Amino acid sequence: MLQAAPKSFHENAAKAGFQPGPNLGEEIFRKIVDHPEGIWVGRIDPEQNLSHLQTEDGKVNLFIPELMDELKAVDAERKRRHWFPILNSLGPHGRETHLYECQYAHAKSSWNEGKRDCTLAMHPADAEALRLIDGQTVRITTEAGSEEIELEVTDTAYKGHVAIPHGFGMVYDGKKYKANVNRLTKNTNRDWFGTPIHRYVPCRVETIGID
Repeated sequence: MLQAAPKSFHENAAKAGFQPGPNLGEEIFRKIVDHPEGIWVGRIDPEQNLSHLQTEDGKVNLFIPELMDELKAVDAERKRRHWFPILNSLGPHGRETHLYECQYAHAKSSWNEGKRDCTLAMHPADAEALRLIDGQTVRITTEAGSEEIELEVTDTAYKGHVAIPHGFGMVYDGKKYKANVNRLTKNTNRDWFGTPIHRYVPCRVETIGID
């Protein structure tokens, strides 16, 4: 793909410090392999970025005919239902998510003591309306099931939404480690293409005690 890149790509790569010429694609490929953390493969003039669009009208076309029937059928209020008034966005990545996706990490979870690594993030306005406080243990319930989890009140959450990271909830040596978001999802919660809607799971959050 890099070998067959268009002229504009070569020009932008040269601006990023690569040597123009027939070996440019190989040079960039080798750089990517040697730097898995990521590299700049090009720099573009932000004032000219739309000039590279290949559409006939030179515009970004957002209209997708195959999705129109689905879009017209969306009824957010009907899907949320009165007994599941909040939307749960499941599976955001935390800084320690990769550590908890292996059994050893769960078993040795002491290396992460003191960190709030698996919490339910909720906007302060929602927490106040529900009379919940930061650090409280709450129960989140969906059509699929329930999980108990520590509440984290934060303005990084959107009003009407909560979020729980994935990678937790494994049972190891008879002990469960944090909340498992997979317990809150159903295979029927998907669009007509079959794509799971994990960022749109109606739920409710209730108090069960103070830690």
